[in-house]
Amino acid sequence: MSNSIASGDPSSVPESPTTSGPAPDRADSSRLEFFQMLAWRWDITTAKKLTRARTPQGRIEPAEWAGMLRLVSIDTEHAAQVDLSEPLIVATVPNGGMLIIDGWHRLYKALTMGVAELPAVVLTTEEELACRIFGGEKGQGYLR
Repeated sequence: MSNSIASGDPSSVPESPTTSGPAPDRADSSRLEFFQMLAWRWDITTAKKLTRARTPQGRIEPAEWAGMLRLVSIDTEHAAQVDLSEPLIVATVPNGGMLIIDGWHRLYKALTMGVAELPAVVLTTEEELACRIFGGEKGQGYLR
């Protein structure tokens, strides 16, 4: 793996808002953190558990991802409080390249502060599939 895992052409991604928060299909009041981009959704709670003790394998260059921020809802007050030393979590989306699934507020803060690189961990293919709630072979469209 190269030192930088930021790649792809953000301009080729159609515009669509992303969301995170409690999953709408959970009957109990437990909190499931998730990230959704287009018709794909990942369980970030599980992704964090899988990567908790992992050493970051790469670096994200925030400037290369700045164009993607228009697709993500950013709470600037929350972004001001995030810890830039916490690694971003990146998934390899089948036929789609790499996508940050956790860390957009850190990316935003890094851009506003002029930070050139952020640490990142990359989910294995098996981990990405285990974290994926929806999208790809898990179906098309939104959860109930």
